[in-house]
Amino acid sequence: MTLLDKLALRLPVIQAPMAGVSTPMMAAAVSNAGALGSIGVGATNALGAAQMISDVRRLTDRSFNVNVFVHEAPRRDPDREAAWLDAMRPLFEGFSGEPPPSLVTIYQSFADDDDMLRVLVEQAPPVVSFHFGLPEEAKVKALRAAGCVLIATATSLDEALAAKKAGMDAVVAQGFEAGGHRGVFDPAAADAQLGTLALTRLLVARSGLPVIAAGGIMDGQGVRAVLDLGATAAQLGTAFIGCPESAADDAYRAALHSDAAHHTTMTNAISGRPARCLRNRFTSWAQGTTEATPDYPVAYDAGKALNAAAKASGDSGFGAQWAGQGAPLSRCIGAAELVQTLERELKA
Repeated sequence: MTLLDKLALRLPVIQAPMAGVSTPMMAAAVSNAGALGSIGVGATNALGAAQMISDVRRLTDRSFNVNVFVHEAPRRDPDREAAWLDAMRPLFEGFSGEPPPSLVTIYQSFADDDDMLRVLVEQAPPVVSFHFGLPEEAKVKALRAAGCVLIATATSLDEALAAKKAGMDAVVAQGFEAGGHRGVFDPAAADAQLGTLALTRLLVARSGLPVIAAGGIMDGQGVRAVLDLGATAAQLGTAFIGCPESAADDAYRAALHSDAAHHTTMTNAISGRPARCLRNRFTSWAQGTTEATPDYPVAYDAGKALNAAAKASGDSGFGAQWAGQGAPLSRCIGAAELVQTLERELKA
């Protein structure tokens, strides 16, 4: 039985689990339309995740995906964090604000979150996916026993082989074009920066797992291209940001349909990990600073505080507006209509 058969999908399309952007309403609409909807719970706790899963189940009886972050615990360095806040001080002062006196770890990794594991085992969503790394063997066994299909993101063949060894059912080949956070297991290691097509073909040929291609795919023609390379399915994220069911605010949507869409950039300044986003005032500032960024997600605490100060003054140029290189092809239609459009384009 193929992965698509196991999940009862009519269309080989997965809506990316964009934490903070994807919503239960979006995930349900995508799943009801015959693809695989997703929610990202890396930015909430176990209680929040349980509510999101319950909300999806209330809206659909189809398969859906729940994504968690499996990052290493941040290395806390008070001197580096203080220097980072000092470097950001002029930005805060531009909005008559002050940087926070210190930073905190705002998101807990699934690697250290037994409460999240308990919720996932109890709720047993059809699919659980992992970003930034792989959980320990005991967690994998518990989720398998609950009947979950397990998927991990990989940006290289080595990561994909590790995913296979860990017992994953499939792997997401995340190309360098993709929006949002790079799924690299070790952000301090050299990144080969493989594009979606090259990585997809490499993992199809060498990983021994079903491959889901991700990065820069915005329409049915793009889906067809990666299927022709041997991918089992395509994962699209940026394509769904403009849907009314997404949690993107008005400024994010406007930026997605501005010249900024043609100039995405990879930065670690916003969160502490490399991530592709629309170029804005924050990313432009980051290109000129020489201070070392605190680890993920500690740096995110500062980035969110700055964005809040800027938005309070009517400036939307400091948000985490994640987007991939296919952003100029974004469409403002409902999630279900987008899935139906992808299906028509794929067949054509």
